[in-house]
Amino acid sequence: MTQAGTQEALAQEALAQRVRRIVDATPVVDMHTHLYAPALKELLLCGADELMCFHYLISESFRVHRLPYDVFWGMSKREQAEVVWRALFEQSTPLSEAASGVIEIAQAFGMQPGRFTLHDLRAVLSDTPTAAYIDKVFQLAGVDLVVMTNDPFDRAERAYWAQGVEIDPKFRASLRLDTLVNQFADACQDLQAQGFDVAPDLSGRTFAELERWLESWVERTQPVYVAFSAADDLVYPDDGVRGQLLDKVLLPVCRRHKLPLSLMIGARRRVNPDLRLAGDSVTQASLRPVERLCADNPDNKFLITMLARENQHELVVTARKFHNLMPFGCWWFVNTDTLVEEITRLRLELLGPTFIPQHSDARVLEHLIYKWQRARDVVARVLTDKYGALVRRGWAVEDADIERDVRRLFRDNFWDFVQA
Repeated sequence: MTQAGTQEALAQEALAQRVRRIVDATPVVDMHTHLYAPALKELLLCGADELMCFHYLISESFRVHRLPYDVFWGMSKREQAEVVWRALFEQSTPLSEAASGVIEIAQAFGMQPGRFTLHDLRAVLSDTPTAAYIDKVFQLAGVDLVVMTNDPFDRAERAYWAQGVEIDPKFRASLRLDTLVNQFADACQDLQAQGFDVAPDLSGRTFAELERWLESWVERTQPVYVAFSAADDLVYPDDGVRGQLLDKVLLPVCRRHKLPLSLMIGARRRVNPDLRLAGDSVTQASLRPVERLCADNPDNKFLITMLARENQHELVVTARKFHNLMPFGCWWFVNTDTLVEEITRLRLELLGPTFIPQHSDARVLEHLIYKWQRARDVVARVLTDKYGALVRRGWAVEDADIERDVRRLFRDNFWDFVQA
């Protein structure tokens, strides 16, 4: 290597260290998880057995152990955890994103390098989410606040909210309305049982009652956004049930309270029902309904994530055209090291630092640790490359620039968008 090449390599390494130091020091707001505040008790999952029974690992384990579905689901959670451990950590090498994440969690809790057992992991991780344990996980993950996914149609969760629970301020609510939007007949039965005058054909007082119901949940939970998921069947404008619910209930209530509507698009539900929660798959979807939502409702804000890799470029281009659209995260099947880096580079190249690069989608408390370690790795690597290119083109990059950009990506873009 020439002297000039050596100097450039040293400068790039010094830049990488600066970026990594700032990335590691910046606390994260995790804007989409499936975690729950401790006041919701058993709904907040943690510990080794819950990690093993994460649906990503359950699905992967069936490719190894080949047990009949009914046999597996008939086991206790502890027994299921042992089956998954044997399949993915004894009979296989934990190379997948989800399996290798368990290794990172163990390392964060101080387990010695080398092989360890499920028994060892159970001894280190707590299956009781005490305040001290939650604080420790948040500290290890570099996270200071998470947004929950709160379903008003989940009877177990609803019972806690009805008690007027006090929510730990490190946990903020979001209202997930998949049942209302995607299974309206079921939602109607539930709402009728609660005393709301609603009808499956949307007649009578249905819209007024739905608005009254949604307003009550906004008041009760103080959400930071409202959300639902869709496959490739999202249409807008739409004279059907979903379209009318959007135009006459969801969008007006969101406008009134300045709440973004978060759309998670591209999940095909129950492709393999025998896998239960692990049985969903992916589909490519059209962005045209999102374009029309943004264009026809300029006073509404939309948080959008797409499940198919094929949709990522079009989503970023759409975000360039509509400032009331915020792309967020790398959801589920695109939350792998390879695709997160590809998507993050794409977004930076077309949007600059004006998006939300990641959310954990954590279902088990300890997931926060490896999900955000991976996200930090990618963000640091991509930013180092981009800053290095700027420096080579003659633009000085100061630590204050890096700190501002990282803070926007990890915190401010979300808060500025939801609070605008």
